Formats: sequence, structure tokens, C-alpha cells
Amino acid sequence: MSVTLLVNGIEGAALDPLDRGLHYGDGVFRTLRVENGKPRWWEEQLAKLAADAARLGIVNPEASLWRDDLAHLAGRLSGGVIKLLLTRGSGARGYRPPDAATTTRILIHDPTPPVSDAWPAEGLNARICDLRLSAQPHLAGIKHLNRLENVLARAEWNTSEIHEGLMLDTAGNVVSGVMSNLFLWRDGDLLTPRLEQCGVAGVARARLLRRASAAGIAIRETKIGLDEVLAAEEIMLSNSLIGLRRVARLGERRWPKPTISPQLVSLLDA
Repeated sequence: MSVTLLVNGIEGAALDPLDRGLHYGDGVFRTLRVENGKPRWWEEQLAKLAADAARLGIVNPEASLWRDDLAHLAGRLSGGVIKLLLTRGSGARGYRPPDAATTTRILIHDPTPPVSDAWPAEGLNARICDLRLSAQPHLAGIKHLNRLENVLARAEWNTSEIHEGLMLDTAGNVVSGVMSNLFLWRDGDLLTPRLEQCGVAGVARARLLRRASAAGIAIRETKIGLDEVLAAEEIMLSNSLIGLRRVARLGERRWPKPTISPQLVSLLDA
């Protein structure tokens, strides 16, 4: 099966070469897993896309337009991944945003199962990335289109034996995985890094924090050092494709058995 591309609702349409998403990464995106013919957590993903766009001053299209795009794929969504991209649109050369830009709405459906589906169920093998995330509070939490830091971090390894890399900021705090959010279990508390300086606040992260709190689990969003990660009873990674997966190995440190992750997976997926 082939990849389907919709640009502003038109299948197979080309992207304008002057689009600011292409030139400057001036836009936002979401990645969704397709299960049983439907994108997982669709409404939550649309809400996060709209919130990220608003923080960048990008006009968000009506949710009904995204729903029309999704309806266009009816009968073709057996599985795979959907990616939603929203850019500020096209404009003249230069950084200055145009006064009256028309946003570009892109939906991509790839029927190929995510690579992470082949990852071992017993736990992931992670590494520490050399690249350090820079601080930019104005962009922190947003899944914007400029992901060069993540691209360069992911280029640090080229073996299928490593599934994910943990990224630190310039102060030495662990922020996230290259494509995931981080959770630790320690002394009865669920910890996750604060993201007010850098990093992406994912939909899976928000969903898990909300549901774990409702279940009476103590939550702490805090600065986390690498020593705290290594000392944790369990470490876990989340995103919208993998859900929540535990880490079995980080360098020489090993976690042979799960502790809280089975319960958290049930809360996230319920």
C-alpha cells in the first residue's frame, strides 16, 4: 500500500516551494497511530495541535476540516501512522511573517506499521545522547517543525539494538528521549521532567499524567539529573506511537523486571 498525501484537503497536491514550513520550520505537527481503522486519541491530538499553533500565532483551521481530511481516507485506514502538519503558509522571502498568510494543512497516511512495533516487549535498550538541548522557553513544549536537534541526536547511533536515546539540556538535566517523554518510578512517586525550558509536551505524556493522578498516583514534574535516572526503580518512555514502554537497559544499568509500568500502560490505554 502506498502513502497518501493531502494538502489543504486535495489528495496528491503539491506543496508550494515558498511555504514557510519548508523554509523555516514555521509550523507544528502531530503523529498519530492508526488502530482498528481510527487514529488513536484523535480529539486530544487536534487540541494539542491547535494549542501549539496558537502559541506560535498560527491560525488554526476549523477542526471540521481535519475531520473532512480524515473522512477522505475512509476505507483505507487499516493501520499505520497519520501525520498532521500545519504551517503558517507561503510568503515572500525573509523571516518576517506575512500579515495575512493562509495556513497550509497537510495530512499524510503511511500504512506501514511503526518501526517500534518490532521492539522487544520485555523492555527497551536506551543510550545517552551527546547532543544537548538548548533552552528556549518560548518554544518549550511545542511540537514545532524545526526538529534539527532531534535529527542530529538520532544520527548518533545506527544500530537496531538501540531503541531510543535520552537527551539532556546544557545544565545536565535529563529532558526526554529523542522521540519520547520520560517517566521515572521512585519511592511511590511518578516523576517526569519539567519542560518549561525545552522539550516537547506530548499527548501521551499529558494523558498519562492526567489518568495517573486520577488513580491516586503521586505525580512530580521536576528537574531530573542523570544520577536520578540511573537510581530509579523503573524508567519508562511514552509517545503516541509506542504508548508507554519500559526501559530494560541504559548503558550498563539494567532493570530486569517491571514495577509500575503494567499498571500505567492500562491507565494510558483504557
